[in-house]
Amino acid sequence: MLFSGQTAVITGAGTGIGFAIARALVSQGANVVLNDFDEALARQAAEALTEVSRRDQARAGRCIACAGDASEVGFIHQLVETAVATFGRLDIAIANAGITVFGDIFTTTPDAFQTIVNLNLRGSFFLAQAAASQMRRQPDGVRGPGGSILFMSSVVGHLGHPGLPVYSMTKAGLEMLARQLVIDLSPLGITVNAIAPGATLTERTLDDPTYVPIWSRITPMGRPATVEDIAQAALFLVSPMSRHITGQSLVVDGGWTSVGIPPV
Repeated sequence: MLFSGQTAVITGAGTGIGFAIARALVSQGANVVLNDFDEALARQAAEALTEVSRRDQARAGRCIACAGDASEVGFIHQLVETAVATFGRLDIAIANAGITVFGDIFTTTPDAFQTIVNLNLRGSFFLAQAAASQMRRQPDGVRGPGGSILFMSSVVGHLGHPGLPVYSMTKAGLEMLARQLVIDLSPLGITVNAIAPGATLTERTLDDPTYVPIWSRITPMGRPATVEDIAQAALFLVSPMSRHITGQSLVVDGGWTSVGIPPV
């Protein structure tokens, strides 16, 4: 059980990739503070993972909900404080919360721009700051000193995509942030990396009946990713198995960025 005795905070984890990561961590023994902006959704997700814990009490970790806006610095500190107050420490922080707003350079409004940047960049930066500050001052954990921080980037941080200039900018920025934070966090034993998912089957994308046929056709591996595909990559990067990997971005896209066929 790679994560027994460890505590993780995951933002934007009520559904989709974030929830899959939370489920995988709990099943591997971690205690998880699950965040979502939607209070009912966060509570429902945490209750589902609590049921996982009940079924496998000897191995699974615990999960609690902490609803709130992951772009607000005050709430981010509350999130970290909740993890420490409930489970005694913080070992893993995953900045999964993000928002996509479509619009080209001519139609993007200042308000839309600020909304995307606030959550995708501001929220991720200050979660890393709060988490790293906690990791620096707490006693060594089961994996030694420090901990792990993970940002959620995207393949559109590597290749252009119609209608996503601001979103793409923020995702590329997160990968640079991971590289930059190596300077400050490596002496503390804290790894910091990013994952760049490609097309992924989530509740949102499955609402589009054309999504699976299009992305199956243009993805070299013949299908979009599942949320479990992304979650397993995330678990590797926050586990002791990757303790000498930091400042990196792992693309999980079935080969799409190697060929770059547009989804038309």
